[in-house]
Amino acid sequence: MTQRLNITNGDSAAGTLSEAGIEGKIISWRDVLHEGPVDSSLSLEELSRQRARFIAERRWDDFAHVSGDFAERDRVIQHLDYFDEIVLWFEDDLYDQLQLIQLLDFLGSSARKKKTLSLIQVDGYIPPLSAAKLKELDDKRSRVTPEQLALARRAWRAFGSDDPATIEALLDEKTSALPYLASALSRHLEEFPAVGTGLSRSEREALTAIEAGHKTPVAAFLEVAKKQESIFLGDIVFYSYLERLSGNRNALVTWTDGTAVVSPSSESSREFVDGELKLTPLGRDVLAGERDWQTINTEPRWLGGVEIRPGGPGWRWDPTERTLTRGPAEKPKLRKSSPGSTAKKAKPRKASRAAAKKVKPRTAAKRSTRKKK
Repeated sequence: MTQRLNITNGDSAAGTLSEAGIEGKIISWRDVLHEGPVDSSLSLEELSRQRARFIAERRWDDFAHVSGDFAERDRVIQHLDYFDEIVLWFEDDLYDQLQLIQLLDFLGSSARKKKTLSLIQVDGYIPPLSAAKLKELDDKRSRVTPEQLALARRAWRAFGSDDPATIEALLDEKTSALPYLASALSRHLEEFPAVGTGLSRSEREALTAIEAGHKTPVAAFLEVAKKQESIFLGDIVFYSYLERLSGNRNALVTWTDGTAVVSPSSESSREFVDGELKLTPLGRDVLAGERDWQTINTEPRWLGGVEIRPGGPGWRWDPTERTLTRGPAEKPKLRKSSPGSTAKKAKPRKASRAAAKKVKPRTAAKRSTRKKK
């Protein structure tokens, strides 16, 4: 009898597949790869240890649990003798697409090519789908092609590189073999500090939501979710953004009593979600582009293989031209090109879908860790 291994994004999706009676073993990948360091040159075991350390440092889970969880899932996909087919079930957003290219890169190596590898991609969420719909998707699953494996390998190497320009170069190629990849990687680039403000898109949208009156962390999270072309961000990670924007010095956002925002623990979760936030005068200045967050912020951040270090210079996202730039914090003044200039204007990138999907709050399956009781 043919034995199958199904891999999906998290516990909620895995539970949905199990309840629908999908054949075979089901495992969850879980890792929130769009946050923290990702060195794609590392082996699977080395990268899993790097990711577990990061997650523990962020207090999203304890190291023993997350490292054990990663070790178990890695053990399964490194010992595939029991399985004849591997079926990947993933959604269209950044969270899922990064997991997908990591797995395709790993499973596409020569030592594993004898296994049948299939792919099911969902435009939206897996958990709301009925058992009948899931079985229909299962019946129509397609074999992973050499073109998909090659594209995933290039994308994974680019994402984990210390040069994000390699991602832009990839986006200039044909990426239709993985139809949701380009929009996901474009959204990733928007997390680089913006020209003028130094804020990532998520940070800017969080401050904008609070200024507009969405004052509780939950209300701000849901408002930011509405702005996404494809929702990828979980609430735990969003709350860590609020903490980074707060702190004890040069805060952009605080509680209404002026105290710093600290991501919730299991003991403080109720107090946290019911609290009210406010922008500081500095926060309003940064949001208006009168101050640059990267010249004020003292906390580094990793986006894939790129470390965003405190200070003005570094990689920046130009939201007008929709391209990366590297240089000083201030937005350069526009200058007329000289007659002999060969400089090319950056080509604006368009979103792959014109309309945003209906907002559905992200479940625990889309987080890097399980929700603590």
